[in-house]
Amino acid sequence: MFADVKDGIQWLIHQFRKDQNSDGSWNYPFESGLITDIYTIILLRTLELKDENLVKGLTKRILNKQDTTGAWKLFPDETYGNLSATVEAYYALLYSGYVTPDDSRLQIAKDFIKENGGIEKCNMFTKTMLALTGQYEWPSFSPLPVEFILLPLSFPINFYQISVFGRVNIAPIMIVADKKFSIKTKDSPDLSDLLSQRDDNNWLFDPQMRSFFSTLKNSIENLIGLPEKLHLLAIERAKKYMLERIEEDGTLYSYFSSTFLMIFALLSLGYTKNDPVIIKAVDGILSMKTEINGIPHIQYTTASVWNTSLISFALQEAGISINDPMVAKANQYLLKKQHNKFGDWVLHNPKSKPGGWGFSNINTMNPDIDDTTASLRSLARGVNKYDIYQKAWNRGMTWLLSMQNDDGGWGSFEKNVGNQLLSFFPIEKAEFLLTDPSTTDLTGRTLEFLGHYTTVSKNHESIKQGVKWLIKNQEADGSWYGRWGICYLYGTWGAVTGLIAAGISSYHPSIQKAVTWLTKIQHSDGGWGESCYSDIQKKYAPLGESTLTQTAWALDALIAASTKPTNTIQKGIAFLLHHLETDDWTTDYPKGQGLAGGFYIHYHCYRYLFPLLTLVHYQEKFGGLIEKASL
Repeated sequence: MFADVKDGIQWLIHQFRKDQNSDGSWNYPFESGLITDIYTIILLRTLELKDENLVKGLTKRILNKQDTTGAWKLFPDETYGNLSATVEAYYALLYSGYVTPDDSRLQIAKDFIKENGGIEKCNMFTKTMLALTGQYEWPSFSPLPVEFILLPLSFPINFYQISVFGRVNIAPIMIVADKKFSIKTKDSPDLSDLLSQRDDNNWLFDPQMRSFFSTLKNSIENLIGLPEKLHLLAIERAKKYMLERIEEDGTLYSYFSSTFLMIFALLSLGYTKNDPVIIKAVDGILSMKTEINGIPHIQYTTASVWNTSLISFALQEAGISINDPMVAKANQYLLKKQHNKFGDWVLHNPKSKPGGWGFSNINTMNPDIDDTTASLRSLARGVNKYDIYQKAWNRGMTWLLSMQNDDGGWGSFEKNVGNQLLSFFPIEKAEFLLTDPSTTDLTGRTLEFLGHYTTVSKNHESIKQGVKWLIKNQEADGSWYGRWGICYLYGTWGAVTGLIAAGISSYHPSIQKAVTWLTKIQHSDGGWGESCYSDIQKKYAPLGESTLTQTAWALDALIAASTKPTNTIQKGIAFLLHHLETDDWTTDYPKGQGLAGGFYIHYHCYRYLFPLLTLVHYQEKFGGLIEKASL
């Protein structure tokens, strides 16, 4: 335990100083569960590519994560285990060749799968992977014909109304589903004993969506041209869409899932396993390997820009000079990563020029709002001092302000891509995969940036509209839902700090409701903790234990909204100082999400980053002393 706030801050600064890379970045792992490790084994075995050390390491990682029930989980407190994750792990372990079918660990996994409904009860994405590798039948009818990509932008629902994250995954799925493509090898396992023999012929869509399919079908049939030629044109358009968005490392938009699917889509179109495009795509996936406790993990993408921008900013908040080599190198790295290419975002924002930042070191054409504001925060203290900072700042600010949605909020990647009709699309998790609406976390963080680190007036229309959107979207209990973090603590932190920075009084009813909610859910140990179940249930679900990161979020919001160090705040600060060096399951618990109920993220830098920011903000506002709190 640290005696005071100052000691805690210095210890956290030291962690970052020792972990920085020579290029100025921080490459803390972007840990996304087991799905990427599992799919990498399946991909290598399907393509008959040899990398036995990697396969052995990934096999060990998968086995280490098995629960005593035989299942695998998406997050530690998932009550009964996750069927789809268990089927995927079972398949990968068999395909690895390093675990035999009669192994007791596979036997109890098989029992869990059968007891929970078999493969037929898995999610759509698991079934897609199984169909691609010859373990499951494709539906006789594809609900999303590849001709969908030909619908004009004027049509209410079209390919470019889907979020960019959805598009890069949907494009290859449309191709492989159309071809009903699958590939097996002589070493492919046989998963037929995991089938329950139910009728599952329509697993790609919800049968209740037939009226939607009819509308879509009629719209496609109204396209001018012969059906066969339109079909060929659509296939070519989908292929071109993928190939034009391949990054330098060979990945599709630097994402694991889209790259994995692209490889199979290209194979279905006649590419060979040894085609340079496919080999480079595989190499790109493998280049995202990291190590966690000496065991390999394939990241979904890298988080280098995100890590670096947040850490560099936090260090400056803590008093490290912009000229300190640690910060100077970090900012030079960020300056090199600013985007110069037009990406898909320009379709909905044609009057702006490139100027944003992306999430990974690979990303050159898919910037996002969060990384842009984070990078600009880090560069803010160099503006008016260095021309290179000023030029980057001007480009970044212009792009950021141009990306505000018409409803007043900000989304992640594109402007005005929040068509609610897409929530009813016949694809599992459509709300998260296909839409990119304004969110409280993005809007709040953007307002916090504009209010604290720019000269934009509080009366600027962008700020006023953002404030209006946030207040309108507050939950009845005083919280806000956060799209990219877990979950209500994340959203409430973003919203409160954003509103305060935008000039909203701490006595405003929205702020007071949020403070009341945060105070009410504080744990007896002084901390806060929220379960990933919040993301699935769409209501706050307590974790039962406190975590460093979520405690820091709650405290930072309370510090911003308070005029004095309340007992709630003092208890929270005491918790942070007592647990800064904690290293257990609560430290590793996912703090981010990509897909509710399917994809959760452990950011390894968060355990240092957010406590540092919170302790600094506490020290700045209330001084470094901690009054004795009644715990």
